[in-house]
Amino acid sequence: MKVALIQSSLTWENPTENRSHLAQKITGFMEDVDLIVLPEMFSSGFTMNPKAVAETMQGETISWLQHLAKAKNCAITGSLVITENGNFYNRLVFVFPNGNLQTYDKRHLFTLAGEDKVYTAGTEKLIIDYKGFKICPLICYDLRFPVFARNVENYDLLIYVANWPKPRINAWDILLKARAVENMSYAIGVNRIGTDNNNLEYVGHSQAVDFLGNYILEPQETEGVFILELDKEKLLETRNKLAFLNDRDDFRITL
Repeated sequence: MKVALIQSSLTWENPTENRSHLAQKITGFMEDVDLIVLPEMFSSGFTMNPKAVAETMQGETISWLQHLAKAKNCAITGSLVITENGNFYNRLVFVFPNGNLQTYDKRHLFTLAGEDKVYTAGTEKLIIDYKGFKICPLICYDLRFPVFARNVENYDLLIYVANWPKPRINAWDILLKARAVENMSYAIGVNRIGTDNNNLEYVGHSQAVDFLGNYILEPQETEGVFILELDKEKLLETRNKLAFLNDRDDFRITL
């Protein structure tokens, strides 16, 4: 599977500007890919003012994603602010090349920023079947909680989309490697760069790690599109040889 990581600055609470900026990056590369990954809250930045930017699942940004997925003939994923039934969600959408989609609502809301006060937490883990890969997409703060990410579904790829600031970027690097190693899975993290309206600085470090903790793509600190390829056969060969997942603990998550 060939994946494009879009590491970008984001304009604060301006979906129109962010769609335009990201569209230039997405349409600007000619290489065929299977999946494009955008950051967390790619249409707005990490805002605690959801009323300013929230859209519905029939809104302009979802339509924009579906149009791009069809035009590029690939899947696209990232999170944005969605309003539904009177609640606000930090919702990841995975849009297939035909425009169909699946969604995941962020389970672990970032209490340090008050995300839990304005957004509703998700309860369901999502596993996506796409191009022969089983994909588990998660969002930012989820990275700190290994139990929810535990690979009981035999997924092949973990994806984290984020707005993870510079002061804690070392934790981002360490935990992405840890999640890949403990789950014997590829792990991709896509973070933003730039400074937001809360004067938080973001240095990216979008990256890809293999199932043994080796970098496929080392942490990147510049704005850009980074393309890499994942080898499912190599993953399965290593899992069969080492069989670490066979010794994992049985458990049940209660919410």
